[in-house]
Amino acid sequence: MIDTKTLEDVTEARMKKLTAIDFNSLPLDKALKRVHGNGERVLATFEDPNCGYCKRLYSEIDKLDNVTVYTFLIPILGKDSVKKTTNIWCAKDRNAAWSAWMKEHKTPTDAENCEEPTNEILALARKLQIRGTPMVLMANGERMNGYGSASAIEELLSKK
Repeated sequence: MIDTKTLEDVTEARMKKLTAIDFNSLPLDKALKRVHGNGERVLATFEDPNCGYCKRLYSEIDKLDNVTVYTFLIPILGKDSVKKTTNIWCAKDRNAAWSAWMKEHKTPTDAENCEEPTNEILALARKLQIRGTPMVLMANGERMNGYGSASAIEELLSKK
């Protein structure tokens, strides 16, 4: 529905409010973390290691400054995604393993078993109704489903 006086898309505004997520409720200790600049702005991503659009998103996020990115790995694209997720999470330097995979397509080496949060993160994704990757969540609770350019993410980050 469109408000005929303001030409505002009332349906879109209502849907954003209904699908907003409380950023502070996220288990950030179960996410990969990378910081660009001073990291004063924050966002979270939900990504599958085998998602092509997630790899493109990784490159776009690299263009942002002063942002902390929390990445939750949700292996929803098959058994290979589960294996890569486990190997990345259990790597000695999980952030380096994630970066090498996303930027250089270097397959994460088999890691020793460790306690990893995959099942918990998959349950969280279901609860938050995340049905595809990538999904970007801003600190204000607004979500962007799918790939977005650095400028689109920057625009969302600038909203309060």
